[in-house]
Amino acid sequence: MSVKSICVYCGSRSGTNPAFTQEAEALGRGIADADWRLVYGAGDVGLMGVVARAAQEAGADTFGVIPEHLLKWEVGKTDLTRFIVTETMHERKKVMVMNADAIVVMPGGAGSLDEFFEVLTWRQLGLHDKPIVLMNVAGYWDPLQGLIDHVVDHGFADESLKGFVQSEGTAAAVLDALRRALS
Repeated sequence: MSVKSICVYCGSRSGTNPAFTQEAEALGRGIADADWRLVYGAGDVGLMGVVARAAQEAGADTFGVIPEHLLKWEVGKTDLTRFIVTETMHERKKVMVMNADAIVVMPGGAGSLDEFFEVLTWRQLGLHDKPIVLMNVAGYWDPLQGLIDHVVDHGFADESLKGFVQSEGTAAAVLDALRRALS
C-alpha cells in the first residue's frame, strides 16, 4: 500500500484572520497523523510555511516544488524530505498535481486561485479524477463558490462542475473528507 500524497495550495502570506494560521497548523499535523505526504509549493513564508513546519514537526514526509524565480521571494524551504526547483510556474503546478492523490485549497491569493482553477479545469476535462477540497475557513471561499454557481447558472459549465469541488470549514473536516475520498 503506497503512501497517499496531499497537494496543498495556500497563501504565501498568512492573511488577516488568525484562524487561517490555526487551521494550517492543524492541517499539517493531520497530514502527518494520517501518515500522508505533504506536497506543496516549497515556501517557508505565510500559510505555506505554517503547514509545512507543522507537518514536519509531526513527522510527515514533505515534498516541495518551487520555481527558480521564487526561491528568494517565498524563501525556499530546503530542509524538506524532497525539494524540487523548476524553471517555470507551470512546471511547478504540473509536478505538484502529478505527485498528489488529492488537492486541498486553503485560503490564499491570486496564486492559489490560479492553482485551483487549473486543477478544476483539468478535472473538468478528464485529465485527472483527484478529489479537490476547498478549506473554507471562516467562509473565506464563499465568494468563489458563488462564482462557480454563477458560471453554472449562466450556462458556461455543466452542473457536474459543482460536484468536482467539496468545501469544508476546518482542517478536521477536510481531513475526514480526504479519508473518505482516498479509502
